[in-house]
Amino acid sequence: MTTVLFMGGAGGSLRAGVTENPVKLTDSVKRKLTRVTCGGAPAYIWPGGGITFMVDVTRMPENAFGYVPTPALVAPIEFTLKKDDYAVLGGHVDYVRPLVDVLKEKERQRQLVSHAQNPWPLKPHAGSSES
Repeated sequence: MTTVLFMGGAGGSLRAGVTENPVKLTDSVKRKLTRVTCGGAPAYIWPGGGITFMVDVTRMPENAFGYVPTPALVAPIEFTLKKDDYAVLGGHVDYVRPLVDVLKEKERQRQLVSHAQNPWPLKPHAGSSES
């Protein structure tokens, strides 16, 4: 068996789509207030500036990658953090909705099989003080 790793980065325009202050998002990732996953798989965050990550693609859903004519490969990337922390970052809190409301939209849902070793996104980081 071979493990295939994907390495990528969250550029400025992506980070600006998450929050009005992309630098604060980067800082919260470095301080482990914000968890980064890729298709649900845990991502290793490289030290240094920006949000550069590496992920084991065998832990991602099938057909997780896409592409755009830039050309660029597009990977699913998720940022998970507490709602209060998101507000402090300058996040777009007016667009946050309760999960129960989102789950009512059956026509927009697609069920994917999660890799058994991937943690639930809301579970605290090992060794962190998150609750």
